[in-house]
Formats: sequence, structure tokens, C-alpha cells
Amino acid sequence: MSGGRYVELGALIREFDLKVIHGGRDYEKLRIEKTNINRPGLQLVGFYDYFDCQRIQLLGRVEWTYLRGLPAEERQMRCDELLSRPIPAVIIARGLEPFPELIDAAKRHDRTVLLSDQNTAQLQSHMLGSLTRALSPRITRHGVLMEIYGEGVLLVGESGVGKSETAVELMKRGHRLIADDAVDICRTGTQLLEGSAPELIRYYVELRGIGIIDVRRLFGMAAVKDNQQIDMVINMEQWREGMIYDRLGLENQYTTILDVELPMVTIPVKPGRNLSVIVEVAALNNRTRKMGYNAAQEFTDQINAHFDRQLAQQGQQ
Repeated sequence: MSGGRYVELGALIREFDLKVIHGGRDYEKLRIEKTNINRPGLQLVGFYDYFDCQRIQLLGRVEWTYLRGLPAEERQMRCDELLSRPIPAVIIARGLEPFPELIDAAKRHDRTVLLSDQNTAQLQSHMLGSLTRALSPRITRHGVLMEIYGEGVLLVGESGVGKSETAVELMKRGHRLIADDAVDICRTGTQLLEGSAPELIRYYVELRGIGIIDVRRLFGMAAVKDNQQIDMVINMEQWREGMIYDRLGLENQYTTILDVELPMVTIPVKPGRNLSVIVEVAALNNRTRKMGYNAAQEFTDQINAHFDRQLAQQGQQ
């Protein structure tokens, strides 16, 4: 589901350098609202049960060869059956020559026929990726998104807690900024989130007392990145006396964004703490946990084993 989002067909034509063989009425403004692309093999033999006419139809060498082998009258009928339905467009891949019967049917039913020189599988894969990114569920969250040792780390917390200052220190240490202040998040898979910066504030960071800085000019292009998969969330909050904070790391915390569950750690902020180093360690620790190693659990197991041995020795005395 695209949640009301859409891509105009004209944008896809420009992105994938498609040649317009025949354009339907106002075809450039036609809204594409489905991420899936259909290769109409079954439809060309007459099976239209469960056919989704809102999908782009892609003809590759297999479909093209089948149509070429049909008598002209039957080919006309098959093309007419397909294009009589309100499909957004038919794309012919590999630069294969469009059949006159297909063009006639497109003119008769006011459909759009496009031509691509790309390999069928590559075109389908790239277009699926483009449509998925454009039509995926999205949300904007206040925070800072960084890439740290390959991990996408989303820093969240109240305004003024030090997220941007920590991000600047991390960039000085060789890590990369994706977004500051506002992070556009989209779900690109069942359990995958990708973050980017709104176009208007991309590459800019606000530092209280200094103002707006351009990260690209101060730190170079190596300090920025356009998008990044989000792997964990770090919640930065002011240190509160009497508050009990997890000291072993056995308590797994999670937060949910767009129905995707992400691991989260809470870092208390107070003067004297080196937040950039702590965030680096949190990112590395999250990475090792994904690879199957949990230092906190191993440490606890060693302590438990030690006390078990002590009790066993006492029982033997």
C-alpha cells in the first residue's frame, strides 16, 4: 500500500530513459500507485483472473516471442484484450520492435506504450526499487541520523540535549551525517527502514551559539551521505539523580517505527561524559550482537559459573 503516495509516469519515463512509442491522453501526469510490475504472460493466453490493471505491464523476450508466433488476427485479439483494460502503460524491454497490432490497440484504447533498451530483468528490478522507495510508508522524526562503522544510528531526545554537537564530534572522528534535526524515514522492506534528510535542510547542521553550518564545506563530501538503513536508536536524555540506569546491558529495549521494531539504548547525558565515544561503542556493540555475540550475557554467565563453583566447593567442605 502506498498510503496515498504516487509517482507520475512522466517521472519514470525520464528516470529510466524510456522512449514513448504512443502516449495516452495526459500520460505524463498519470499516477502510478502500485509498486509491483506485471509480466503479462498468463494474460496473453487469456487468463485475467486476479489481474491488477493498476500495475505497469512489462513485455520481455518471452512475451514478445509468444506474440510473434501467433497469427496476425489472434495477435490483434490478445493485444486488444490486454490494452482494453485501464493499465498505466506497457513497456517493451530489450529494444524489441513493437508489433503494429499492439500500437493499433494502444491508439484504440488510449493507452501508453513505451520502449526500453535495458535487459528485462534489470529494468524490472531497478524500476521496482525506484517505485518501492517512492511509494513506501513514510514518517518524519525529530533527531539526527548518522552512519557509524556501517551502522545506521538514529539519535533522538529532547531539543538541546546535545544530539547535533555529538554528531559534529562523530564527523570529526570519521563518521558520516545523513540528517540533522528532521529525518525522513521510509519502510523499504518488511523489517527495513531507510532514513534521509529533507531536501531543504540536507547537509546542514544547527549548533546553538554558532548557527547553521554546511557540513560539506567544513568537513568535505566524505562526511555526508544521502541515505542509510536504520539499525538502532539511541535515546539521549538528561541525567536524573536517583534514576536507575541499566549497567550490564541485559535489558533489551526496543522502539517501533512504521511497525518495524528497532533496538534502542538510553544514554544519560551529563557534563564530563564523552558522548561521541559512547555512541561509537553502542554502534559497535549493536553490530556484534547482530553477529551473535552478547558481551553482557557472556559476562553474566561467567559470574554465575563462578558462584556455582564457589557454592559447589563450600558444599564439599
